[in-house]
Amino acid sequence: MNRRKFIKNTALTGAGLTLTNSLLNCAENPSDKKETVVAESEKSEPSLPLVIATWHVKEATAKAMEVLQAGGNALDAVEQGCMVEEANEKGQSVGKGGLPDRDGNVTLDACIMDKNGNCGAVVYLQNIKHAVSVARKVMDDTPHVMLAGEGAQQFALSQGFETEDLLTEASRKAWEKWKVEAKYKPIINIENHDTIGMLAIDKNGDISGACTTSGLAYKMGGRVGDSPIIGSGLFVDNEIGAAVATGLGEEVVKTVGSFLVVELMRQGKSPQEACEEAIGRIVNKPNSNYKDFQVGYIAVNKKGETGSYSIHQWFSMTKFQNGVNEQIQSDFFNKEEKS
Repeated sequence: MNRRKFIKNTALTGAGLTLTNSLLNCAENPSDKKETVVAESEKSEPSLPLVIATWHVKEATAKAMEVLQAGGNALDAVEQGCMVEEANEKGQSVGKGGLPDRDGNVTLDACIMDKNGNCGAVVYLQNIKHAVSVARKVMDDTPHVMLAGEGAQQFALSQGFETEDLLTEASRKAWEKWKVEAKYKPIINIENHDTIGMLAIDKNGDISGACTTSGLAYKMGGRVGDSPIIGSGLFVDNEIGAAVATGLGEEVVKTVGSFLVVELMRQGKSPQEACEEAIGRIVNKPNSNYKDFQVGYIAVNKKGETGSYSIHQWFSMTKFQNGVNEQIQSDFFNKEEKS
């Protein structure tokens, strides 16, 4: 299902609310006990390298895995993987071809974070296709974390990036169609938005992540969502794990969602449990109107275990591990809308 259509469809759908324990018997023989411990330890070893990303983006995860299998690190992998989607003009949610703001301007947000906690971000970047790479340059070549607007563009040009018109004919026609009945105020349940977030663990067990988007379609000029905000759209802690968010950025920012997922994993929760609790923090807020928007999380821990969860049905994660590049449908909160 098209990512933007999905968010529109789930936003217009009605809403509703919705473990077995097992015991392992150990033999009394001490040597048997030792063998059991070794076996369990072997099970917990991560199968590396590993890449996960939001939505159905197999070409992007394939590129990231190609980097990892060639001996590259996780940081290079997530950057190059995200660049695949930024160059995909048909995606209309990332990079070139992204849907514009209300004034017809395509503006991009992105961030990247490495194993040491270093990070870089750009917001409201125009005319530069690979926002994730500009974000990495901010991290690597400046004393700052975030650059915005004209400053971000001027920095990109100084680093050798070239300008180009990011508004494709398809996106321009979609914008003109929207303008016929558009109202100049956010109407969450009719507007579409999305992103690609990617997390990778390389052969050394080191984690990095990246997130890039063209943001909320037909947004107010200057609007920035969660995607470039470290701790909201993306967070990496190499000792624990990493998480990335997608969906309505305003709601992710309010709960500092990706940081929350990682902190929950620090407390001992699995990636799946952490994603589920983070969604719970959103839907269980007083007067939450969660039926009108979508949020989804993906996460990975240091063991190489993964998880994903969303408010509404049809969110998915792409996972590349053990030679298998597959799309995995996420579990979701609003079971009453299940179809």
